[in-house]
Amino acid sequence: MSEWPRLLLLLALAGIAVTILGSAAIWLMDEERRIRRALKRVLKGPPEAVILAQGRGRGAGFNFSTGVMAVAWDSGGWLLPYRVDELFGAELIVDGQVLARVHRGETRRPLEQAVEHAARVTLRLIFDDPHHPDFDLDLWLAGDETRRRASSPSDAVQEANKWLARAEAILRRPIAPHSPTAARHEARRIDEQPDEEDEPPFYLDSDERL
Repeated sequence: MSEWPRLLLLLALAGIAVTILGSAAIWLMDEERRIRRALKRVLKGPPEAVILAQGRGRGAGFNFSTGVMAVAWDSGGWLLPYRVDELFGAELIVDGQVLARVHRGETRRPLEQAVEHAARVTLRLIFDDPHHPDFDLDLWLAGDETRRRASSPSDAVQEANKWLARAEAILRRPIAPHSPTAARHEARRIDEQPDEEDEPPFYLDSDERL
C-alpha cells in the first residue's frame, strides 16, 4: 500500500508536465505568433505594422528601418520579401467589387460606404514585380460567424481601410535608390529554427514559385 502514494504523485507530476508541454506547444504554434516571428526574421527586425488573415495562415508586414516588407502564407512557413518602395498600391475588395484603392501616381479612391454584410472582404496588395504582382488577404469569408476569433465584415473592412492609409503613406515617401540586397524576389522557406547570420536562406527553384 505504501507504493500507492508514490504512484499517485508520479501520475500527478506527469499530468502537470503534459499540460505544461501542451500549453507551450499551443502557444508556440499559434498562427498569429508564427507569422509575426517569421516576419520579424525576414524583415531583420520587428515589423512596424502587421495585418493577418485570421484562420488562413496569411499575413503581411513592413519595417521601414530595413526598407523591407514581406507577405507570408502557410502560417509564416513561406514568405516573399519586397523592398518597401516596390509597393505599387492596395485595394479593398468586397464581394468582387473594389470599394477603395490607392495606387502610386493616382489620387486615392476613399471608402465611401459602410459595409455591414458581405460574403468576402479582401485586401489586395499590389507590387511592382512582374513575377509576383499581388497578394490577397481574405479578412472575411462567408461562414466566419462560426469561427471563434471571427469579428464581422464591418471590422474587416475597417482594418483593410487602415491598411490603405498605411499604403498611401508608403507611396508618398520618396523612392530610394534600389539596393540589390534590400529584398529578393524569391519565396523563402522559414523554418522554426534560430537564425544563422552566415547561413544563406533557402529559395524556391523557378518552377516552384507561386
